[in-house]
Amino acid sequence: MFERPKAGERSLLVQIAMGQSVEADAVEEFRLLAQAAGAEIVGTLGGSRETPDPRLFIGSGKADELRALVAATAAELVIFDHALSPAQERNLERLLACRVVDRSGLILDIFAQRARSADGKLQVELAQLKHLSTRLVRGWTHLERQKGGIGLRGPGETQLETDRRLLGRRIALLNDRLSHVETQREQGRRARDRAEVPTISLVGYTNAGKSTLFNRLTEAGVFQADQLFATLDPTLRRLPLPHGPAAVLADTVGFINGLPHELVAAFRSTLQETREATLLLQVIDVASPERERRIRDVETVLTEIGVQDCPQLLVYNKIDLVADHPPRLDRDAKGQVWRVWMSAQTGAGVDLLMQALSERLRGELVHESLLLGPSDGALRAWLFEHARVLQDAGTEQGGWRMDVELSRQQFERSLQGDARWWRCRLEPQDGASASATERADANAVLDQVSGG
Repeated sequence: MFERPKAGERSLLVQIAMGQSVEADAVEEFRLLAQAAGAEIVGTLGGSRETPDPRLFIGSGKADELRALVAATAAELVIFDHALSPAQERNLERLLACRVVDRSGLILDIFAQRARSADGKLQVELAQLKHLSTRLVRGWTHLERQKGGIGLRGPGETQLETDRRLLGRRIALLNDRLSHVETQREQGRRARDRAEVPTISLVGYTNAGKSTLFNRLTEAGVFQADQLFATLDPTLRRLPLPHGPAAVLADTVGFINGLPHELVAAFRSTLQETREATLLLQVIDVASPERERRIRDVETVLTEIGVQDCPQLLVYNKIDLVADHPPRLDRDAKGQVWRVWMSAQTGAGVDLLMQALSERLRGELVHESLLLGPSDGALRAWLFEHARVLQDAGTEQGGWRMDVELSRQQFERSLQGDARWWRCRLEPQDGASASATERADANAVLDQVSGG
């Protein structure tokens, strides 16, 4: 075994077609991933196989070709665009006498560079340790030695066993810290639920323009760049909506084909914002020739984290890069907006997106006319915070005459059982008059409040 070098960025890229040809978009994506990690690409190796070789993944003949290429280019690192087993990775390192990194390790390295928040760093470290825990065996020559010698003899524990034990302790510590982070995030979500603030979660393929759109809508100043995984840490901002209450917009990590399972598991608290969202805003790069495949990849990750049934609004972004695509809304057979064409970079179509968000979050509307008394100030304040107030005029008795509009879902959740609401209602505008049972329940509540 060789001593693994601690540095070195001169890299060879290996991309093998397994049973089918490699798409041009996948080749370019792999190159951009390597560059995002800081690799200096000195060569590439392609090929095709029906099935992976159990020992070397690429077969002995292609492995000899790769070894010659490593020697010719003085490469210090070989990056595979595939998931390698620990045994395959060790066998290749032994043969090539240089470090070998698979696709999962490459993405984890990028995330380690981009994490800025404390919880983001914890999540990345946990994912890296879980990935490396299966690759300790014979990875370094000192792991083969057993502690011994005069004054050094102990219980016979090997260095490998010691490293495994320390690794297990560190993973347990990280899990404990992340559980506290998840508890804090859950408290924030419960507070938003109590305040009945809807959450919109931005999801999509990496480099689709999520952060650019987030900055356009909220002026948050989140870092944005034309590169894969430019931003990693989640950001939440208030988003005022026309004709309705404000929402919370969450910018989450971008997805990619072959996203490591260790990373999905470690980022459970971050992705919880997506799981608990009222509406998913899937941002799609309309200029990408592989946009349909990328949509499928995003849907795969959403299914993996259990949000495949959450309502979605598709945002076809970057129309400024495509000819003959003006901003527009597309509606389904029921008249509901399901797709918006826009450009986050230029701002074209932002007004249409805001209109679509207002429509999707309001759902079926309830229109009501109310006559509030002087003692109904709390109800009036609630309506100003959570509903669209169409008219608000004072009365001679010191009360208010109000016309309001709110979603059917919000009405049923917050006001349907409120006795003050039924007492203040005038002739409804949507035909949703109170039933006899509802009026009886309201009267009973009023009797209890008044002490009758």
